Amino acid sequence: MADTKREIERKYESDDSGLPDLTGVAGVAAVLDKGVAHLDATYYDTADLRLAAASITLRRRTGGSDAGWHLKFPVAPGVRDEIRAPLADTVPPALAALVRSRVRDTALLPVVRLRSERDVRDLVDADGRLLAEAGVDAVRADRLLGGDGSAQWTEIEVELADGGDPAFLDTVEKRLRRAGVRPSQSTSKLARALAETAPRGKNGKNGKNGKGGRTGRNGKAGKAGKGGPAGNPPGAPVTAGDHVLAYVTAQRDAVLALDPAVRQDAPDSVHRMRVATRRLRSAFRSYGRILDRTVTDPIGEELKWLAGELGVDRDREVLTEHLTAALDGLPRTLLSGPVRTRLRTWARARRGGSRRRLIGVLDSKRYLALLDTLDALVAAPPLRKAAAAEPAPTLAEAVHKDFGRVGALVEAALGLAPGRDRDLALHEARKKAKRTRYAAETAVPALGDPASGLVKSMKTLQTRLGDHQDSVMARQTLRELSAVAHAAGESSFTYGVLYGREEQRAADVERELPETWKEIKEGTAVRAYGGPPGPR
Repeated sequence: MADTKREIERKYESDDSGLPDLTGVAGVAAVLDKGVAHLDATYYDTADLRLAAASITLRRRTGGSDAGWHLKFPVAPGVRDEIRAPLADTVPPALAALVRSRVRDTALLPVVRLRSERDVRDLVDADGRLLAEAGVDAVRADRLLGGDGSAQWTEIEVELADGGDPAFLDTVEKRLRRAGVRPSQSTSKLARALAETAPRGKNGKNGKNGKGGRTGRNGKAGKAGKGGPAGNPPGAPVTAGDHVLAYVTAQRDAVLALDPAVRQDAPDSVHRMRVATRRLRSAFRSYGRILDRTVTDPIGEELKWLAGELGVDRDREVLTEHLTAALDGLPRTLLSGPVRTRLRTWARARRGGSRRRLIGVLDSKRYLALLDTLDALVAAPPLRKAAAAEPAPTLAEAVHKDFGRVGALVEAALGLAPGRDRDLALHEARKKAKRTRYAAETAVPALGDPASGLVKSMKTLQTRLGDHQDSVMARQTLRELSAVAHAAGESSFTYGVLYGREEQRAADVERELPETWKEIKEGTAVRAYGGPPGPR
C-alpha cells in the first residue's frame, strides 16, 4: 500500500568541514546527534531517461528509517510529493501506474546507484518537537545504464519536519550562508549523478557539444526569426508558429503532469486535465492556418473522447455541489421529504464503477497511443506557411474570427424565444466563448494587454452562460429526482421549489445577457480586434 507525504527540503554544497553549528538558529533549542545512516538507493528510469527529464525520481532504497520504494513528483522548487511503497524486489504496481503516462510501454531499468553515509542531526524546539532534519551526505554515484562512470561528492541537506513552517528553512539558510555554505546547483542527487557520470564526448565534456547557440527546428543555429527582435532569449517564441506550438506543448505537458493526480483522485485533477484537452482542441481549431488540420483534426477527436471519459464523474460532481448549495439556501419550511438522502444516493450512483472505468481508460492502449501522438506532434509539428509569419497580426486574425463567431451566436440566441432552442443556442455560445478565450490565451505573449483583456471578457461571458447551462442541467436532474421520489411515495414539493428557483435563475441570466454582451463589445480589449490588428 502506497502512502504520500510532502517533502520540503534544501540542498547545499559542502566540503570536509561538515555541518556548521546551528544551535543559535532562532527557534532551535537543541541539535540532537542521531548518528550515521548508511543508505543504498537504486534509481529506475527508461533508457532515454524520461522520468529524469520531468524531474521525477523513482528509487528502491535500503537503510535509514524509511527503507522501501520512493516515487517523487516535483511541486515547486525544493518541494516534492513523495509516494512510498514497501520494500520489494521489483517496482510496485501502484508506483508503476503513476508513471505510466511518461513510461508507457517502455521498460523501467536501474540507471544509477547512490550510496550515502548520512550524518544526521535533528533540530528541535524547546518542547522537543522536531523542526527539521539536517544531514551531511557523503555520496558515491555509479552509473548502471548508458555508461559506467562514477562520481563522489559531499552535500548538506535540510528537510523540514512534517507540517512545519517553510519560513524556518529561510532562517536555517541564513545561518548556513553566514558560515560560507552555498545552495547546491543540482536540484537532486539523481540530477547531479546523471550529469557527473554521463559518458564524455570527444571534447572531454559530458555529452555536450560545448556550444551555447540556440538550435532551431530546421537544425540550424538559432537566429532571431523575422517575427521577433534579435537577441531574444534561447527558446523564446519568434514566429506565429512558435507561439501556437508553445501553447500546445504546455497543454500536452499538463495532461502528462496531471495523469498521476487523476489516478490518485486528487481534488480538481480531473477538471484540470479535462480543461487541458479542451485547450488543445481549441488551439487546433482556432489556429488551422498554422497547424495543418488534416493532421490535428483526428487528434482532436481523440482528445474529445478523453474529455468525455474524464467528464463522467466531473459533471455529476459539479451538479451535486450546485444542488446541495441550493438546498442549503432553502428555509426549513420548504424542505419536505428525504431530499438530501435522495440527492446523495443519486450523486454516489455508479461512482465506484465509473472510477474503475476511468483508471481503465488511463491504462488503455488508446490513451497511451494518444499521448504518443501528442509527443510526435510537438516534436515534428505539421506547420503550414502562416506559421513562419509575424505573430501579432497572424494570431490576432485568428482571435478576431473566433470572437466574431461568439458574437453571432450570442446575438442569434438573444433573438430566440425563451425555451429549448434558446437554451441550446446559449450553450453553443458558451462553448465558442471558451474557444475564443483559449485562442486569446495563446496570443497573450505576442499581443499583450488586448489579448489579456479579451481573456477576461470571455471568462466573464463563459461564467454567465455557464450559470445558465447549470440551471438547464439542474432542472433536468430535478425532474428525474422528483419522478423517482414520487414513485417511492415521497413528497415532490421541494423538487418543485428548487425547479422554480432554477427557472428564475436562468431567466435572470437571459435578462441581463444583452447588457453583459454590450459591455463586452464596447470594452477596450475587444475594440482592439475591430479591424486588422497589428503589433502592440
